[in-house]
Amino acid sequence: MTRLAEPGDELMGRWLAELGPEEVWRAVRADDRLPGASRDRWAGLRLRARRADPSRDLAAIAAVGGRFLCPGDREWPSQLDDLGPARPVGLWVRGPCSLRFVALRSVAVVGSRACTDYGAHVAAEFAGALAERGWAVVSGAAYGVDGAAHRGALAVGGPTVAVLACGVDVGYPAAHRELLDRIAGGGLLVAELPPGEHPTRARFVQRNRVIAALTRGTVVVEAARRSGSLVTARHASRLGRHLMAVPGPVTSSLSAGAHRLIREAAVLVSDVAEIIELVGDMGELPPEEASPAVPRELLAPEAGQVLEALPAWGALGAEEIARRACTGEAAALARLRELSCLGFVERVGERWQLSCPTGRHAGGGDQAGSAGV
Repeated sequence: MTRLAEPGDELMGRWLAELGPEEVWRAVRADDRLPGASRDRWAGLRLRARRADPSRDLAAIAAVGGRFLCPGDREWPSQLDDLGPARPVGLWVRGPCSLRFVALRSVAVVGSRACTDYGAHVAAEFAGALAERGWAVVSGAAYGVDGAAHRGALAVGGPTVAVLACGVDVGYPAAHRELLDRIAGGGLLVAELPPGEHPTRARFVQRNRVIAALTRGTVVVEAARRSGSLVTARHASRLGRHLMAVPGPVTSSLSAGAHRLIREAAVLVSDVAEIIELVGDMGELPPEEASPAVPRELLAPEAGQVLEALPAWGALGAEEIARRACTGEAAALARLRELSCLGFVERVGERWQLSCPTGRHAGGGDQAGSAGV
């Protein structure tokens, strides 16, 4: 069937659902035209069937350490069934991981082939951080963002899945042959097309639906207005998967598509914690991000109130400080003594003032900013 049908062929998908693969194969071989097929379409299927050699294809996939999966197999990822009639007929897989288990916690990271340094950096950083947290990174092994995402996951020893628009034994693109071998060594190469098949424009478009369906969510890192990654984004949205996009410079045409997604449907994400918050299981939240604390913020509220009452420059008596802090003079004196021990203030005769070096540090800024209450 993978020799007969092109990826995403919904008519073939309906035949398989209604009749089963054996009956479809018998009908094509016996020239018993099935409903919905034009005469020319049927003739094309017949021509392909004549050259189909399943034994040869299975031997070819075994020679590269791969295997063939079809719906119903234990390793088949059931989320692909969401594609309905456009579901893959089967998948040719190369790599040691179980596609079903890897896909259970996976995120697609896609974007422009002609990405900027910013896009490549973000893709690699996100992919590496996702892999470190136990998430598989899925992409299309293309130049640009795809390649950066795969490399980011591999750099930390995490699993990554490359969904190809050609056979898993075809090194395409040629410059990524080493990368593809590394992915096959620790992750998975996945294709709808049998061994030896080469990519076409239509096959690139169709493989994007598989990337979207396999994963819990799709992150578009960088995309122009006509980027192929927007096709993956549309599939993810239609399938009810989480759709996310990374903002870029408003002056960059390579971020225009991502910005449009954010305006229309995608959630803006700026780090991996925000991705996991969306795609993770119920209750699976990223650790809270602790903002850097300055010493002033660790003070008790009463002491902080008294400290804020002191001016940036000059000294005040206890009574004036108490008035500014809206507290009693005795309480103000007690807090001032505490603040003096901590190095925030110092006594000058009967008056109190900020300790210049420590006060500047404690306020987290200059003295003028410390007094701006």
